[in-house]
Amino acid sequence: MLETLLELDKASFYFFNGVLTNPVLDSLMPFVTNKANFLEIILISWFAIFLTGGGKGKKTALIILLVILISDQSANLLKYMFHRERPCNALTGIRLLVGCGDSYSFPSNHATNIFASMFYLSYNYRKLSPVFIAIAVLVAYSRVYVGVHYPIDVLVGALLGFAISGFVIVLERNILTRWRQRADCNTGDIL
Repeated sequence: MLETLLELDKASFYFFNGVLTNPVLDSLMPFVTNKANFLEIILISWFAIFLTGGGKGKKTALIILLVILISDQSANLLKYMFHRERPCNALTGIRLLVGCGDSYSFPSNHATNIFASMFYLSYNYRKLSPVFIAIAVLVAYSRVYVGVHYPIDVLVGALLGFAISGFVIVLERNILTRWRQRADCNTGDIL
C-alpha cells in the first residue's frame, strides 16, 4: 500500500514538474517559491495589520507569529522523523528551477507555513479569504513545479498548516470565551 502511494506520488511529481509546464510558469514559479521576494510585502502587511487594525489587528498580528513558529517547528520535527529525500536529490530527469537544498522533503515547510498563516488570516479577514487561499495554493504548487518537493510533501504540509491554524483558532476562542465570562462575572459583582 505504502509503496503504491509513493509510486503514485513520484508519477504525480513528474507530471507537475515535467509535463504540466510552460515558459510563463518557468519564469513565475521560481519567483513565487522564494520567500525573500516577498519579505518586504510581508513585513509591511504585518505592520499595517498591527498598527491600523485596532485590537483585532494587534491580536491577529501577534498570533500569526505564533502560528508560523508552531507550523515551522512542527514541519521541521516531522522532517527529521521521516528523513525523506527531496526529489531533486533522489530522482533523475527532473526540471530543477531553483537550488535543491540539503534538508529533508516531508513535509514542505513552505506549504505548512503558508497554509497555517493564510488560513488564520482567512478566519480573521473572511472577505479576503479567497485571496489568502489562492496565495497558499500557488506557493505550495510552486514547490513541486520547481522540483524540490513531491506532491504529498505539500499536501501533508497544507493539512498540517490547516490543523495547526485550526487548533490555534479553537484555543483562542476558548481563551476569549473564558475572559468574557470572567469579565461578565466581575461586572455582575459590581452591580
